[in-house]
Amino acid sequence: MATILQFDFPYPGPWGEEGARALKDLAESIAAEPGLVWKVWTENEAEGIAGGIYCFADEPSALAYRDMHSARLASFGVTDIRAKVFDVNEGLSAITNFKIA
Repeated sequence: MATILQFDFPYPGPWGEEGARALKDLAESIAAEPGLVWKVWTENEAEGIAGGIYCFADEPSALAYRDMHSARLASFGVTDIRAKVFDVNEGLSAITNFKIA
């Protein structure tokens, strides 16, 4: 069953295109994570928060990534990390155009 992982945390920037350039290597690393289907990068410069919405093929992959990424963020000095895991109701989600792959 597909699993959604949501992260958000305080973030001082960079934002937008500058952030895309600065975090390219991290994005490439995340793309290679076991079980990852896709990630949407989220940012709210006005509130100083960033994070992401991830779709994993299964819950064990999502939980393993949550633990690893929380530790990685903490090693960067990030605090107040929020991570939530959700099961996907694939039947209803298919009606509203959700696609696993």
